[in-house]
Amino acid sequence: MGMQLGYTMMTEQAGPKDLVSHVVGAEAAGFDFAVSSDHYFPWLDEMGHSPHAWTVLGAAAQATSRIPLTTYVTCPSFRYHPAVVAQKAATLQILSDGRFTLGLGAGENLNEHVVGAGWPPADVRQEMLEEALHIIRSLFDGDGYTNFRGEHFDVESAKLWDLPEKRVPIGVAAGGKQAAAIAGELADALIATDPERELVEQFEGAGGAGKPKIAQMPISYGTDKGAAVTRAHTLFRWFGLGWKVNAELPGPSAFDSASSFVREEDVESSIPCGDDVDAVIEGAKEYADAGFTHLALVQIGGDQQAPYLEWTQKTLLPAWREAFGS
Repeated sequence: MGMQLGYTMMTEQAGPKDLVSHVVGAEAAGFDFAVSSDHYFPWLDEMGHSPHAWTVLGAAAQATSRIPLTTYVTCPSFRYHPAVVAQKAATLQILSDGRFTLGLGAGENLNEHVVGAGWPPADVRQEMLEEALHIIRSLFDGDGYTNFRGEHFDVESAKLWDLPEKRVPIGVAAGGKQAAAIAGELADALIATDPERELVEQFEGAGGAGKPKIAQMPISYGTDKGAAVTRAHTLFRWFGLGWKVNAELPGPSAFDSASSFVREEDVESSIPCGDDVDAVIEGAKEYADAGFTHLALVQIGGDQQAPYLEWTQKTLLPAWREAFGS
């Protein structure tokens, strides 16, 4: 099967009821899967939203019937204890009738600082993620009670009383070799944002051969290209900072400052803007060539989802099927 097309529920740019409505529309339009961000803050004040992703996903599971759902991604190390993440994931898998994948990552300071636990270096955050994965996997096993004594987490006699018939697949976000190795060894899928062939190869070499590789790409659809570029600049100018920077900044004002010198032409050169379907396919081909099996598009603008969904169903999806054979 060729590269699948995904829809992104961007919790930073729409409220909870709208997000559920959008994913219902995405299912009707024919998207192959959907992912949801899991934030406490938006990237920029202009984005204006950040509802609780898991509550939204529970509603989405009930409002849809076919489309797979994935967290993209949840950090199981600060705001949430891994034992609680495992319980939430198992429950959502039951509510969705086996359509859920638990996407996990080492987190971003933007969202995790709110609990006042500090923000350790990246290598420590990867250690925490690895411990969390062992805890979650043990709870998913359902073999009695889980007890764990780690450097970062303790678990005391935990057990999931409602386990789904289909075990929850786990995806792990990776932006470098260390995380790719963790994903290859302990996860069922790779999650990434950039079309890096080396990252895919590192994941496959660590045990991920034959497993799904999921990525994400922003676009700014609109019949007025100038307006689409301006919207992308207003809401997504932070995107080009790179994830090594994005993981460290503490709040929307920091992202505003860090991206203050990004121009509209910089955004236009890196994000497909307008209604040129060929530009979207060309951008997506970079991910297919890098070895990704799934690509979730982010339509920039919470109030621009309806025209985007209509355009996708009528124009983008036929071109996507022809280009990628999915």
